[in-house]
Amino acid sequence: MGVDEAFVRELAQQLRVDAIRITALAGSGHPTSSLSAAELIAVLAAGHLRYDFERPDHPLNDELIFSKGHASPLLYALYRAVGAISEEELLTYRRFGSRLEGHPTPVLPWVKVATGSLGQGLPIGVGVALAAKRLDRLPYRVWVLCGDSEMAEGSMWEAVEHAAHWSLDNLVAIVDVNRLGQAGETMYGWNTRAYAERFRAFGWHTIEIDGHDVRAIDEAYREATAMRGRPTAVIARTVKGKGVPWVEDQNGAHGKPIERSEEAIALLGGVRNLTVRPLRPPAAEPHRFPSEPHPLPSFAVGEKVATRFAYGKALAALGSRRGDVVALDAEVKNSTFAEFFEQAHPERFFELHIAEQQMIAAAVGMQARGWRPFASSFAAFLTRAADFVRMAAVSRANLCLVGSHAGVSIGQDGPSQMGLEDLALFRAIHGSTVLYPCDANQTVALVEAMASVRGIAYLRTTRAATSVLYESGRDFPIGGSVTLNASADDAVTIVAAGITLHEALAAAQQLRGRGIAARVVDAYSVKPIDAGALAHHAAATGRLVIAEDHWPEGGLGEAVLAAIADVRPFPSVRHLAVRGMPGSGTPEELLAAAGIDAAAIVQAALDLCDDAHQRPPK
Repeated sequence: MGVDEAFVRELAQQLRVDAIRITALAGSGHPTSSLSAAELIAVLAAGHLRYDFERPDHPLNDELIFSKGHASPLLYALYRAVGAISEEELLTYRRFGSRLEGHPTPVLPWVKVATGSLGQGLPIGVGVALAAKRLDRLPYRVWVLCGDSEMAEGSMWEAVEHAAHWSLDNLVAIVDVNRLGQAGETMYGWNTRAYAERFRAFGWHTIEIDGHDVRAIDEAYREATAMRGRPTAVIARTVKGKGVPWVEDQNGAHGKPIERSEEAIALLGGVRNLTVRPLRPPAAEPHRFPSEPHPLPSFAVGEKVATRFAYGKALAALGSRRGDVVALDAEVKNSTFAEFFEQAHPERFFELHIAEQQMIAAAVGMQARGWRPFASSFAAFLTRAADFVRMAAVSRANLCLVGSHAGVSIGQDGPSQMGLEDLALFRAIHGSTVLYPCDANQTVALVEAMASVRGIAYLRTTRAATSVLYESGRDFPIGGSVTLNASADDAVTIVAAGITLHEALAAAQQLRGRGIAARVVDAYSVKPIDAGALAHHAAATGRLVIAEDHWPEGGLGEAVLAAIADVRPFPSVRHLAVRGMPGSGTPEELLAAAGIDAAAIVQAALDLCDDAHQRPPK
């Protein structure tokens, strides 16, 4: 039995009218993009979406993701129709302090992920659908409203490919082919066959329809929900601005309130107060993996261990201790050592291949359903997914990201593989935590700690094996630091983290041989940084050498300088960082060439003492 077609047509008109009303009142927004998809959403709400709006955390709720997040007026109009928000709240659209922001965010309990940066909703939907199949093991469905303009984004095709690879028959992409983008016609206009052929080439089931034909939409959704073994794309030809003759299929109307809005509302039949009750999901509980006491790995002081290796061992152990932890990889699991997690917990490991945008998007989708994902790749390649990380923060997502092969210390592979921008990227993310361990035991402690951090947590690991400095079981609080070799006679403070911490310790020993006492600060928590300790050391010694295996912009050095900005008198500072484009060579050669090895740190400290006319005789 199909939907009540007459009712759904009226509901679609109500959605249109409400979209026009709130954008006119706000003086901004995207009504024409909302009008084109009104029937697509009306049919979905009236006959196919299983959702209890009184319980947005219901385990069997379907997920509805507006990948074309600029169509938020349509989404908010739907929320009024289902009784989730009031008429009064609807009219606060885009006002300061309103939950109804210009693009949807999780300040609304029915919005699990933020959209608006195009090309992200479908990749995130893949993550949610994977969670349903492999983790929750529940039959909820993921509906994603896509715009035709965003189908030009490469991330959409990463999603299309991976959805087919994982046989996600619980995922339905609804492509609103309204022909017009912001600045003109889309790549394929109304050629729905072009979209269908591309989806089919990746292994999707496709249905081409008139996106304003209520019966055709209903039949398409029924066909999609009956499909087994393949995701479905409903490719709907629509008219942008549908129902308002002076903006229908007109270029230049995108992103603007509709002129003569009262006339447009009257033409559409006026304000209505229809209500629709989506199908209620039955009671269910998601699958849960066991959590059990399990020792964390430990390493002997003096042993040579790469922090990337320690990360893999720690993650595998954490997977035993916490059944909510999942791991995602971008085809480098034998370099990041995420393979240890796969070996221990194959049912919670996801190989996303070389598709870093899809990997981060899938992690965002999984955490939206309550899982704790760790996603790892080379630090350099995580920057490819920078916008997904940025939007994950807007989504209030809880993610643990790990970048290996950081800096020139990776050696012969050369600059294309060297993460030299990652600290700057992740420090700039709202509410982020950025950690850079120097040894294996510190890595283990920080991996465990970051699993409970809210927001985006990033851990930077090193390719080369380095000496274990700290005893196993030591606590390394986020926001802390460790002070080494401190004395009342210290003439200079050396601040480092990760690979350069070992260089700093070697430098301090050499300086002692020349009669200069130097304390070393291990700034393993780059953000939040231990501002209090750094300010104390800066004031106590009056001289600071900062050494980092990163470009000078945005990394450890700038974090330290910001932390000590109020120290008076301001200390003398030397900031050692990678300033020239590196090439290939041994790690030792590259650290020396970049001017961040022990010899360079020694020279910087000597120069500071010379500047103060306090350099002791040899």
